[in-house]
Amino acid sequence: MNDSMGRVTLRDATLREGLDTPKVAFSLEQRIRIARHLARARVSEVEVVAPSRVSQDLGFVRSLRAEGIDLKTSGLIYAHGPDCAREVEEASALLDHLDLLMPVSPERAPEDPETKIRVLEDALSHASRFHFDLGAGFPHSLQCDPAFLLGISEAAVRRGARRIVVYDTNGSGDPFAVAALIRRLCEKKLGASVFFHAHNDLGLATANSLAAVLAGAVGLDVTVNGLGDRAGNASLEQVALALHLKGCDTGIDLKELRSLSSLVEKESGVAVSKLAPVVGEYVLWHRSPSHLRKPGLFEAFDPQLILSSRKVDDS
Repeated sequence: MNDSMGRVTLRDATLREGLDTPKVAFSLEQRIRIARHLARARVSEVEVVAPSRVSQDLGFVRSLRAEGIDLKTSGLIYAHGPDCAREVEEASALLDHLDLLMPVSPERAPEDPETKIRVLEDALSHASRFHFDLGAGFPHSLQCDPAFLLGISEAAVRRGARRIVVYDTNGSGDPFAVAALIRRLCEKKLGASVFFHAHNDLGLATANSLAAVLAGAVGLDVTVNGLGDRAGNASLEQVALALHLKGCDTGIDLKELRSLSSLVEKESGVAVSKLAPVVGEYVLWHRSPSHLRKPGLFEAFDPQLILSSRKVDDS
C-alpha cells in the first residue's frame, strides 16, 4: 500500500488525451488558456505530446516555454515507431519527461515478446544518451500475461526507465484486478515509480485510479472533466477530491476545480453532465430541506472545499 496515502502526482493529460475526444480540436490559444489554468490549479505535470503527432505537439511545448507557463511537460513516443530515434532527439531539447511506449498485448506489433523487450531496451538505451527523465509505458497492461509485464518492466528499469506506466487501455479493468497488478509491480521493488492510466469505458476510471494508489502507485494520469478517447479518462476533479478525502496530498488546489472544469467545458465544447460528480450542477442540490439539518450525512464532501454551496429545491 502507498505509505500513509502520501504524495501522489496527478499528471494531467487534457492537452494530449483530451484531443482524442471526438470533435475536440483545441487551437493554440485555447491550449495556452487551459495550460495557464492548470498551472493555477497547481497541477505539477502535464502530458502534452501524443505519439501520433510528436513534432506538432513539440511546437506547442515551445509556445508554453515562450509564455513562461511553469508546468513540467511530458510526452509519449512509440519505442517501435519508425521515427523513434529522431523523435527522441527532438523531444529531448524540450520535454522534462518522456515515456517510451511498448504495447504489451500479443495482438499488437511487434507480436513476439522477446522482440518487444529488445526494441524497448534499444529505444531506452538511445534515449538515455540525451540525459532527460525517462519512463516506459505499457498499453494493454491488463490484457497481457502479468509475468510478462513484470519482466518487461524490469528490463526497462535496467535500461534507464525511472517510471513505469500501467495502462488500462480499453477501460475493462476493475478495482480488484488493478490493485492486484499494481501491487505485484510494487512488491518487485523495481527502483522506479509506478503510475496508472485509466480509461472510463465501464465507468470505473476513478475507482480504478484510487485502487492503484491504495496498491502502491505514486502517480495517476487524469484529464479535466474526464476528456479522452471513447468514454474518456479518469477525471482530475474526481480523483483529486477523492484522494484528498483519503488524506492523500496531490498538491492540487481544490478551489480551482470548478472554474477549471468550466473553462475546459467551454473550450472543448463537451458539456459537463448536471449529474457529474464534484463539478456537476446537481451534486450539492437537495430536494429535501431536511437534509440541511445534518448535511454531512447526505454529502460526500464539504462544499467549501471546492468553493461551492448547497442548494435546496423545495418546489
